[in-house]
Amino acid sequence: MEQPGYAPEYLAGIRYFNDRDFFESHEVWEDVWNDCDPASRKFYQGLIQTAVALHHFGNGNLRGAVKLYHSSRAYLEPYRPVYGGLNVAHLLDEMARCFEALLASAEPDPDIEVDPELIPTLALDPPPAVE
Repeated sequence: MEQPGYAPEYLAGIRYFNDRDFFESHEVWEDVWNDCDPASRKFYQGLIQTAVALHHFGNGNLRGAVKLYHSSRAYLEPYRPVYGGLNVAHLLDEMARCFEALLASAEPDPDIEVDPELIPTLALDPPPAVE
């Protein structure tokens, strides 16, 4: 079976994301977003906003985190269940668990911190070919 050819920038963004370098992940995906086909634009916009939501959550910008959490979901929902080798449905479920405490009240508790155990990781199926 032939492996799909994932764009190197897409893979780089995933590596940064999984290393919890959400700012760099967003930067790399922003370059992909600028050059991608129209069918993928909102997918990448959703990934970018997912990374920025986690970046804000980790830095204590809770209002920004909540806003980007909601917008990232809106962008990614149409790509359920799987798009670009990524299980989008699983990512959305993991993000919901990660943000559950933050979303529990209308006004975020300023003492809430992201639980490192709940931060999603991204995996592709099929995995990228090893060169």
